[in-house]
Amino acid sequence: MIDPQLLRDKPEIIKASLRARGADESLVDRALEADRRRRDAIAIFEKLRGEQNAFGKDVAQASGAEKDALLAQVKQLSVKVKETSAVVSEVEAQAALAMGALPNIVLEGVPSGGEANFVTLKEVGAIPSFDWEPKDHLQLGESLDILDMERGAKVSGSRFYFLKGAGALLEMGLMQYGMKVALDNGFTPLITPTLVKPEIMQGTGFLGEHSAEVYHLGEDDLYLTGTSEVALAGYHSDEIIDISAGPLRYAGLSTCYRREAGSYGKDTAGIIRVHQFQKLEMFSYIDPAEAEAEHERMLGWQEQMLQSLGLSYRVIDVAAGDLGSSAARKYDIEAWIPSQKAYRELTSTSNCTTFQSRRLNVRYRADKDSGTQPVATLNGTLATTRWLVALLEIHQQADGSVAVPEILQPYLHGRTTISVS
Repeated sequence: MIDPQLLRDKPEIIKASLRARGADESLVDRALEADRRRRDAIAIFEKLRGEQNAFGKDVAQASGAEKDALLAQVKQLSVKVKETSAVVSEVEAQAALAMGALPNIVLEGVPSGGEANFVTLKEVGAIPSFDWEPKDHLQLGESLDILDMERGAKVSGSRFYFLKGAGALLEMGLMQYGMKVALDNGFTPLITPTLVKPEIMQGTGFLGEHSAEVYHLGEDDLYLTGTSEVALAGYHSDEIIDISAGPLRYAGLSTCYRREAGSYGKDTAGIIRVHQFQKLEMFSYIDPAEAEAEHERMLGWQEQMLQSLGLSYRVIDVAAGDLGSSAARKYDIEAWIPSQKAYRELTSTSNCTTFQSRRLNVRYRADKDSGTQPVATLNGTLATTRWLVALLEIHQQADGSVAVPEILQPYLHGRTTISVS
């Protein structure tokens, strides 16, 4: 949620952000009108409550016919107060919906436009070349007996899979290595719940344009998370946290679930788009003044991971229309995938400023004498199952084996290659 005071004082800033996103500027006018009706209804309610309290004192001091007349007026006023209270509840709900429809305000310098309007910030590593026709990750996984899509489909349906033997070790090693990077940089490890309440999912901004991607358990009214960002954002909901000694950083490891709605016919082979996967997510609660610097740090830790794994990649500044509702700026890192002869997204990091914390009521005090204010939140992925696609394809060898990056070899019991037994 954006700052209501900013909406009232400088609506043009929010309209400019919506224009950059390619979104409907009238959302601002609707939110302003809903906010006005809410404040007007509250003012009427408070006036009636004041009159009700005053009548209560008069009744206590009156007697006889005067008291009977006052009691009749109090009864009528009580009805009005009850009716007005109902109106307040209704307009507050309408205002919350209208305010909640406004996406975060994009930061200065974010490219305008949609998915195709990103800006490439850097390219790192040479595009690999092969003296043979490289296999895709599915061919490699099946030939090495480390990825089994057929049995995944038999057990669970399409877009499910088994990682087997060295494939399972490779994913677990990637997560353990990512957790080491997180620990080295002051993150507290968490194993997070993967089922969350509606208010937590709503608070992080995943029940708007992303709702079709989310699995919902209707009988329990719980949502399966597509990233531990959701649980991590809710971890300190309705709390005043202490960030006087620096940001609170968490690294959440969890299984994640996505419907992949609308992606039929796109990346259906292999594990690029699947319904279940593992993910290690960074999350930071920080002073809003430090958020942009923290964003750059998160990007740096992600690049550290990819470089140490020997992957070639590019960093893009995602255009405003492709940010999602919560992010004010997002960087994607896309690795080169030889079989597709293209860069494909492996990871991203988002600065959500105070958008999520306002919705989830996470606040801090700048000092002991000041009031509370919303904290900034940021997130970024350190490792996920999709990374195996790039690892297998980039490090494949002419004989069909795959070289294990040196940094991961200890997690695979010293194996330097994955080959047919």
